[in-house]
Amino acid sequence: MIRKASIMFVNRDSYDGYKRRHDELWPEMAAELKAHGAHNYSIFLDKETGRLFAYLEIENEEKWEQMSQTDICKKWWAYMEPLMDTNADNSPVSINLEEVFYLA
Repeated sequence: MIRKASIMFVNRDSYDGYKRRHDELWPEMAAELKAHGAHNYSIFLDKETGRLFAYLEIENEEKWEQMSQTDICKKWWAYMEPLMDTNADNSPVSINLEEVFYLA
């Protein structure tokens, strides 16, 4: 498995909505994430700053990169856009983190 981590940003007045939307994750979105090799996907919120820390494990980088091209992913991004810092294509502004330590 490949471990990936990133930071995203949710609007301070949208914490509850962000959590609710993820609690009610569309079944077709969950299925597509799994189909693209996502496992152990977690997102954590720093309520003081609005920073989100996302962690997931993937099977293959190329397979994972294809997720962003799916219709359901684009629909999810549009759904989440009002709550987050986003790019012009509605994808979340995301800072990829480099792994510097791992203890198995």
